[in-house]
Amino acid sequence: MKEIFSKINHQHQVISIRGLKKSFDDFDVLKGVDMELRQGENLVVLGRSGTGKSVLIKIIAGLLKADEGTVNVLGQEITKISERKLDSIRLKLGFSFQNSALYDSMSVRENLEFPLKRHVKNLSRKEINSNVEMILEAVGLLQAIDQMPAELSGGQRKRIGIARTLILKPEIMLYDEPTAGLDPITCIEINKLINEVQARFHTSSIIITHDLTCAKTTGDRIMMLLDGQFRYNGTFADIFAHTEDERVKLFYDYNFVE
Repeated sequence: MKEIFSKINHQHQVISIRGLKKSFDDFDVLKGVDMELRQGENLVVLGRSGTGKSVLIKIIAGLLKADEGTVNVLGQEITKISERKLDSIRLKLGFSFQNSALYDSMSVRENLEFPLKRHVKNLSRKEINSNVEMILEAVGLLQAIDQMPAELSGGQRKRIGIARTLILKPEIMLYDEPTAGLDPITCIEINKLINEVQARFHTSSIIITHDLTCAKTTGDRIMMLLDGQFRYNGTFADIFAHTEDERVKLFYDYNFVE
């Protein structure tokens, strides 16, 4: 099990959510969610597919609007701020999409240069090259700098997607199902990378997953989403001590953890 990262600030909350509700037509997805992310922490939001995990981080990123509740990100109540201020908050959030969201017509180098050129003004060519090479080295794929996304494996695409997210040096990382669709060995590598990103870049992270190996390996703390609410909160061992809850027991029994 992952040891608690020593730099976690248990007093400083970088995200605080209270009473969050979200419905689609007559389907209630989130039913009054309370959650906090602490500075320097890897927080895993664990739940089965379709339980609202991805909806939650899309609301945090301002990509969806909540029906009710408050969402405070880095001291800003995002449900009440202007679009301009929301854009400035988004630059401090790194969103690692499930499908990596790379531009297929651009090389790896161009994919990483794109957010730099768009959001960081007056960088020299030397500075751009240095930033791109540093981030690729951090994810172990400097040798792929001039390849096209179609030439990469699924695991490599995932790493490049994380690299492009990191290039703007976000304070908070949002990982949406980071191991989905990957083989077991590649999953281990991605889990290791998530921990390396936390240690090297001092990020605070929310990791959305239904993969227990990912949860156990990366999570300093785990919150389990069941029936639209967080029912359990703690370490991996804490969560799966609740075997009297049939939903928890089934979740454990149908995952390969060891």
